[in-house]
Amino acid sequence: MRSTMPENISEHSLETAFIAHVLALYRNVRFGGNVDPERAALLAMYHDVTEIITGDLPTPVKYYNPEIKVQYDKIEEMAKNKLIGLLPDDLKEYYSPLFGRTDEEAELWKLVKAADKLSALIKCMEERLMGNGEFANAEKATLDSIHAMELPEAEEFIKEFLVSYSLTLDDQVI
Repeated sequence: MRSTMPENISEHSLETAFIAHVLALYRNVRFGGNVDPERAALLAMYHDVTEIITGDLPTPVKYYNPEIKVQYDKIEEMAKNKLIGLLPDDLKEYYSPLFGRTDEEAELWKLVKAADKLSALIKCMEERLMGNGEFANAEKATLDSIHAMELPEAEEFIKEFLVSYSLTLDDQVI
């Protein structure tokens, strides 16, 4: 989609990490969970690392049909293996779990996925507020997909933080 403000993988990953961190804190403080917020942030920092090789495939294309999704998952796995193969042998075991989801960290990965979607929602809002109507449908679809996750942490973020992304700096500093 045409974008008024370019975004790179580093910016997106860091924003996703910030959001994943607060979602994990919500889980622990408000919903009685016991997850590691710092680990959530770290996983989020690396959640799209395979895109260094694959590039970013737009969500509507990636999920257009199950066949495309299966093939793209294979491409991502090859990219993950390529990146891990480039690392020094003594570091590979530490980075491998950061480059893909593990069953042991499934709870954290749900928060990272929600953070990723929230970051995408913020991007859609920012584009729409800059007059780019191309993002209006994506904004609604992304918000709907976040609600469908049924994660109270994501709903808390929407309730407490989302409005600030539509305010000017003057409006935020009172």
